[in-house]
Amino acid sequence: MTDLHLLLTLGTIHLLALASPGPDFALILKIASREQRSTALAAAIGISLAILVHTVLSLTGVSLAIQSSHTLFVLVQLFGALYLGWMGLGAFGVQAWLQRALATRSLVEAQANELPTSQSAINDTNAKRYEELNNRLDNDLGKSVSDNTMSATAGLLLGLSTNLFNPKALVFFLTLFSSLITPAVSNQTKLLAAILLPLLSVIWFAMLAMLLSHARVQQRLLRFGRYIDYLCGAIFLTVSVAILLRLLTA
Repeated sequence: MTDLHLLLTLGTIHLLALASPGPDFALILKIASREQRSTALAAAIGISLAILVHTVLSLTGVSLAIQSSHTLFVLVQLFGALYLGWMGLGAFGVQAWLQRALATRSLVEAQANELPTSQSAINDTNAKRYEELNNRLDNDLGKSVSDNTMSATAGLLLGLSTNLFNPKALVFFLTLFSSLITPAVSNQTKLLAAILLPLLSVIWFAMLAMLLSHARVQQRLLRFGRYIDYLCGAIFLTVSVAILLRLLTA
């Protein structure tokens, strides 16, 4: 028999969790503010698919088995924290800085093999090559702002990985289901819960993606693109550092 009260409770708690700022919200904000609407919607679907996975893992006891193994649970949390941290650094442009530094190093090494004969020639050559390098890197790194470069498939995979590799999501669903889903709960109710939570997720994030990717809204958001990146990076890094600190102090 279906427990409608239980499903209502699960749905309410899940909606409150969805509405709170986190990596999923940051990802949708970042993508929807500069990419095509189809990409933002694909990211919303990817997040919802990850929530479906978390739900199934919790209902079947796999999440509990992961948490029961201290070593495995620590590794899962460590990997997730590092992944979210890397996403945060990317939002702050650290990945772009590393790319520029590596390209500059390659340029310097190339110059060692063909040095000009005079100091003025060296200076002119350096200036020209660095200008070409910077222009090329700026063009490559600026495509995400000026052009719609991310495909729907990439958005789907990014949404899926962001939620799936978030250890806080695993703990949230495990805690939620272990508290509310007792052995007395029918399989029909469990099945409906596995459908309800991903459905609420895709509705919420799709609405958010539709709103933020609207032409006028997107045009305004693009003016604050750098600050949006910083906000998203701060959210990713905050979650990452919180997980790492908890691991260190545990």
